[in-house]
Amino acid sequence: MLLGRFLRFFFCLLYQPFAWAYDFVAATVSLGHWQEWVMSVLPYLPGERVLELGFGPGHLQAALNSRGVAAYGVDASPQMATLTQGRLRKLHFTARIVNGYAQFIPFPDNSFHQIVATFPPEFIFAPETFHEVLRVLCPGGEFVVLPSAWITGKRPLEKAAAQLFKFTGQAPPWNNRFLEYFTAAGFEACVEEITEASWKLLIVRARKP
Repeated sequence: MLLGRFLRFFFCLLYQPFAWAYDFVAATVSLGHWQEWVMSVLPYLPGERVLELGFGPGHLQAALNSRGVAAYGVDASPQMATLTQGRLRKLHFTARIVNGYAQFIPFPDNSFHQIVATFPPEFIFAPETFHEVLRVLCPGGEFVVLPSAWITGKRPLEKAAAQLFKFTGQAPPWNNRFLEYFTAAGFEACVEEITEASWKLLIVRARKP
């Protein structure tokens, strides 16, 4: 319990007052794969309007804009919003982001073709989040969630990183019962696997009927 409290406190610091260090820490613990993992959701986001829940430092926002997508974002961290605004401004993109919570999405009904969340914390399974996502998704739209990653390489550094991910809770064992959260909320849900030589991702695709 003490370890869990410490880790939650650490991640809270990293996401807010120490947001400037987020990219460095994420790249270090993932052996340089973090942004590659985040970008793995791009093929699942072909719609004209996409909402990102928890946009963090804004790399996916920039990638979506570069593809001509009208990307929007909601994040509770003012520090991350500042980082993302600066990143998008330098690339001459419009920042369509707001500070807020996934449980109270400040957009009208049927606004987005896809909603995406990469490595989200536990808020993603809150009933209020599912309710809001269903509300703002267009009929037939998808909720795309990248919940976690597993480092599977056998080199010593890869094994150490995999143990660190388990220790911090970033790579919990996958159980298909997690899909029940989506189906119980009214989605048609499935899981797709992306496997490379030294890592594996699972992506949840939850379709609004």
